[in-house]
Amino acid sequence: MPGPGMELIGEEEIQEVLDVLRGGYLFRYGSTTGPDADPRFRAKVCQCEQEIARYMGVRHAVAMNSGTSALLTALAALGIGPGDEVIVPGFTFIASISSIVYARAIPVLAEIDRTFNLDPEDVRAKITPHTKAIMAVHMMGNPARLDELKQIADERGLALIEDCAQAFGASYRGRALGSIGKIGTYSFNVYKTITSGDGGMVVTDDEELHRRAFAFHDQGHSPLRTGVEIGQRPFFGLDFRFTELQAAVLIAQFRKLPGLLERLRANKKRYKALISDLAGLEFREITDEQGECATMLTVILPNPEIAQKIAAELGTKVVARAGWHVYNNMEQLLQLRTPTAVPCPFSCFSRYAGEDREIRYWQGMLPKTDALLERALNISIGVSDPGLSSGYGVTIRDDAESVERHAREFRRVAEKYLK
Repeated sequence: MPGPGMELIGEEEIQEVLDVLRGGYLFRYGSTTGPDADPRFRAKVCQCEQEIARYMGVRHAVAMNSGTSALLTALAALGIGPGDEVIVPGFTFIASISSIVYARAIPVLAEIDRTFNLDPEDVRAKITPHTKAIMAVHMMGNPARLDELKQIADERGLALIEDCAQAFGASYRGRALGSIGKIGTYSFNVYKTITSGDGGMVVTDDEELHRRAFAFHDQGHSPLRTGVEIGQRPFFGLDFRFTELQAAVLIAQFRKLPGLLERLRANKKRYKALISDLAGLEFREITDEQGECATMLTVILPNPEIAQKIAAELGTKVVARAGWHVYNNMEQLLQLRTPTAVPCPFSCFSRYAGEDREIRYWQGMLPKTDALLERALNISIGVSDPGLSSGYGVTIRDDAESVERHAREFRRVAEKYLK
């Protein structure tokens, strides 16, 4: 099973979905409000948004059909577009980058550090007069260095976007991820902490950003639209709406989050303790041990040769070669592939930015990131994503004995090469 939430689907999700089906309304606007409201309409999407916004400590949430849609919506809400640049890590899922491309802005790749998230020092170095936002991606459930990144954003007048697709439920120094930047996004596909099959969400404390985000995700309409609203729509929007059925599943999953996180953290702590004394073995830096999701245990080996030998014997791959989360493996980025003959925004940047500059990306352009990923292995604790770990590791359903058995096997193999 891909993610912990998917493994825990049960009677609770079934009953929530049946509640919607018995009511007969599947669309988020299934009934009018007020005294004429149809009691059969369950308003699950609104309920889902309100419950998650409350949990995250923000005033507004907009549920939508995917995490990619949520990222594109966040960029639209911030008004980011042609001539703008957004700094994003070179180790991330492609959606972080593709959303910037489809906003017609330019992704500026930055190095990661030992958190496997954005390196604040390199972020500072990559800022130009065209930079409008920093996209902090909380990879594999571990919070990025938000204190430093927020300070940089505030100093330079930039928006801090939190891509929390892989970190729903995580926190940083007592605050929920997604609530610390200007705007945050989540994903609920099958590889995430909890799932609705597919789905996403934007959260913000800013009233105007909420208005713009809602409009972009729902054909330009005002939040919780009523009627046709002719003359009231701020701009063209798209259709990224969430359905009542998706929301029903997500509500049931959301209620399982506390127990799910507790189990993940316990299993990761147990696994880590059993291998932590191996000579030469290091671990990814965790910025908040109590707040991380604990979906992955990332180990760092002394050199790429040792990492590759251990990975091969365990039937997995080093992170650099595991899949499509690494910029070196994104051929559509490296070759500037877009659906049109004219590869905008890359070929169009000079027109809008007012300067003649070639936009290009190449393998090896982030040497610090490359060196780290070549000697790192991901061990799944709750997320079995072939693009991150080749599915190697344990699942949330594994008990303490299973986790210990798996850790002993890792130890047996690693000891052959760690002298």
